Amino acid sequence: MAKSRLDSPELFVNRELSWLEFNDRVLQEGRSPDVPPMERLKFLAIVATNLDEFFMIRVAGLMQQRTARVLRRDPSGLTPVQQLDRIAARVRRMAAEHGAAIREGLEGLARHGVRVLAPPDWKAAQRQFLSSYFSDEILPSLTPLAIGELSPPPLLHGLELHVALVLAREPEAKGPERLVVIPVPRPFARFITVPTDEGLHLARIEDVIAANAGALAPPGAAVHTGVFRITRDADVEIQEDEGGDLLETVEEAIRTRRRRAAVRLEVSAQSDPRIKDWLRQWLDLAPEEVYEIDGMLDASSLMEIANRQGLEKLRNPDWPPQPPRDLAGADDLWQALQDHDALLIHPYDSFEPVVTLLRQAAEDPNVLAIKQTLYRAGGDSQIVRALQTAAENGKHVTVLVELKARFDEQRNVYWARRLEDAGCHVIYGIAGYKTHGKALLIVRREAHGIRRYAHLSTGNYNERTVRLYSDIGLMTCDRDLTADVAAFFNLLTGYSEVTGLKRLAIAPTGLRSRFEELIQREAQSSTREQPGLIMAKVNSLEDKAICQALMRAGQAGVRVLLNVRGICCLRPGVKGVSDTIEVRSIVDRFLEHARVFYFRNGGHEEVYLGSADWMGRNLDKRLEILFPVLDASLRRRLAGMLELFFADNTKACRLLPDGTYERVKPGGKPVRAQEALYKDAVEAARAAERSPPKFRPLTRPKE
Repeated sequence: MAKSRLDSPELFVNRELSWLEFNDRVLQEGRSPDVPPMERLKFLAIVATNLDEFFMIRVAGLMQQRTARVLRRDPSGLTPVQQLDRIAARVRRMAAEHGAAIREGLEGLARHGVRVLAPPDWKAAQRQFLSSYFSDEILPSLTPLAIGELSPPPLLHGLELHVALVLAREPEAKGPERLVVIPVPRPFARFITVPTDEGLHLARIEDVIAANAGALAPPGAAVHTGVFRITRDADVEIQEDEGGDLLETVEEAIRTRRRRAAVRLEVSAQSDPRIKDWLRQWLDLAPEEVYEIDGMLDASSLMEIANRQGLEKLRNPDWPPQPPRDLAGADDLWQALQDHDALLIHPYDSFEPVVTLLRQAAEDPNVLAIKQTLYRAGGDSQIVRALQTAAENGKHVTVLVELKARFDEQRNVYWARRLEDAGCHVIYGIAGYKTHGKALLIVRREAHGIRRYAHLSTGNYNERTVRLYSDIGLMTCDRDLTADVAAFFNLLTGYSEVTGLKRLAIAPTGLRSRFEELIQREAQSSTREQPGLIMAKVNSLEDKAICQALMRAGQAGVRVLLNVRGICCLRPGVKGVSDTIEVRSIVDRFLEHARVFYFRNGGHEEVYLGSADWMGRNLDKRLEILFPVLDASLRRRLAGMLELFFADNTKACRLLPDGTYERVKPGGKPVRAQEALYKDAVEAARAAERSPPKFRPLTRPKE
C-alpha cells in the first residue's frame, strides 16, 4: 500500500479526544457497582484531578495555538480550534455524567451511614454547630475581596474554591450591585464532621461559608451566593540559561503558574447568572470556556472521604506486597544477584529489596560509588535518606534530580538541596531534555575485582506510588548491561557521548530507530507458517511514525496486540491497513504504568522493558532507557503477563475503529489480570516458604 495511505487522517484518533476517552474509562470504574463504595469515590476523585491537569497543560497549549492563529492540523486532521470545540463538547458530557456519578456514589455511602449533607438537610442542632464553627474557626481566616473595586485586581489562585456574593446596592446609591469573592482558606479540610446520633455526617466547607455569608456583609446586603473555581494555564516552559541557576529558574516557573491566564471557569449550576457573567468577563474567557457544574466542584477532595480511617468493609481487600520469588530466601543480595537476575513486578512484589539494596550499599565498606536518577521521589523518601547516608559515609554518590518533572518540581528542588547538603554530587540532566529513564548503579569492590550492580525500572523510585502503580523492575549484575548503564550515567554527567552500547537503547539518540528496527524485523521474519507477533504494553501510543510502522507490520501478516492504558492514536480494525491490530485498555485498582515490549522474532523471543512510551516527546525529547530481559525464564514470565492482559474479560475495554471503547464481553471463566497477578505472587511466596533449603558447595579458597 502506498505510503500516502498511511498518512490518511482516517487512520488516526486525535490525541486529546483519545485521552478524554481514557478519563471516561476511569469514570466508568467510579460508577461500577462491582467496585466497593470508597474505591468508587477514589476513581471519581481521579477523574477530577485528571481533568484539571488536562486543562492546565493540553487545553492551555491549544488555546495558545489558537491565539497565535496556528492552522496546522494534527494527524487526525483537526486544527487547534476544531480540537478545542470537540474537547468542550466532550467535557460537558463528561461533567454531567461525573456529577451524576458523584450523587450516586454519595447516595450509596449514605446507605452505610456516611452522609454528605446539603444545607437543606442540616438539622437544627447541626446548623447551630456549623454556625458556631464558622464564627470560631473559619471567619477569622476569611478575606472578602471586592474584585470590581480593587486596583490592581487581586489574583485568584487556580484550583481553589471561591464563594461569590452578590451584594445589593445601598438604598441611596445609584451604582450596580457588587460582587464580593471569598477565597476558601487552604488550611481547612473540605469536609467538616457534624454531630449525629449514628454514622458519619459531613458538611462541605463552601456550603458552611455560603450559609453564613451574611456575617461578612451589611444586614440584608447579601442577596445571592455561588461557588466557583478557576483553572489556570500551567504549561510553563522552563528556559535553561547555562549561566544561570536552574534551581532558581524552576522555582520562578512554579511561582509563575499562579499568575498565568485562566483556561477554564467552573461555576456551580445553582449560582446567580450574574456571578458567571461577571467572572467570565473579568477573566476574559469565552462562553464555551465556562462550565456550569450541577453538583460538587473540585471533586478531587473526595479523596478526603475515601481515605478516612475505618469503614474497611467499604474498601478493596488489602493485597500486601509479596517477597519477590527471584530473591526468595536470599540472605545476601549481592550473592543472589550474582547467581541470577531478579524481576520485580510491583505492587504485587515488594519494593523493599530495592530499598534494602541501597541501604546496604550505603553501609557496605566495599561499595565505592552509587549513581541514581530521581524523577519523582515522593515525600518522606527512604531512597533519598539512603543516598544521603551513603554520601556521609564517604561513598561517591551521584544523583540526577529531574527538576522539570511536571508538578513535582517543588519537591524535587527540596530533595536536590538536601542531597547537596549531604555531600552528594547532584546534577540536573542534559540541557533541553528531561531525564525520564529510571536507573540505579552500584559499584562494589569484590574478591575478583570491581563489579557493578544495577536496578532498572519502568517506574519511579517512589515508595508511595509503588504501592499504587503497576511497574516492573530488573535487578542484575550482567557485565554488558551494567557497563551500558555506566555509560548512560557518563552521558548524564557530560563525560562522554553514548557509543558502542551492547544492551541498552537510549533516547533521544537511538531508541526510536531501535523500535523501528524491531518492528521491521518482525515483519520481515513473519511467514504464513509462523506469523510474527508483537505484544506491547504502554501508557500511551501517540507517535505517528511508530503507528505507521505497526500498521506496515500488520499488513505483512504480523499480529499486533497492544495494551495501551491511556492515549492511543492508532485506529485499529481498518480493513487492509490495521485489521490485524488489536488495542485493549485496562483500568483497575492499580494504575497500569509498566512499558513492556515482546517480539516473537521467528521463535527467538525477545522482551524489553523501558521508561518510554510510544510518544514523540519520549522518543525525541527525553533521556529514556530501553533494556532487554536476558533470562529466558523471566522473558517467558513477562510474555505470559502480556497474554494475561488480553485474556482479561473483567476490567478490559477494546478500542473500536471509530475511536470509542467498549467493554470486553465476559465469556467463559472470568479473568481479571491484576487479581491473577496478585494471586500468582502470593502462591510463589508460599511455594518459596515450603521449598527445602538450598545448599551451596564451598569452593576452593583463594590463594
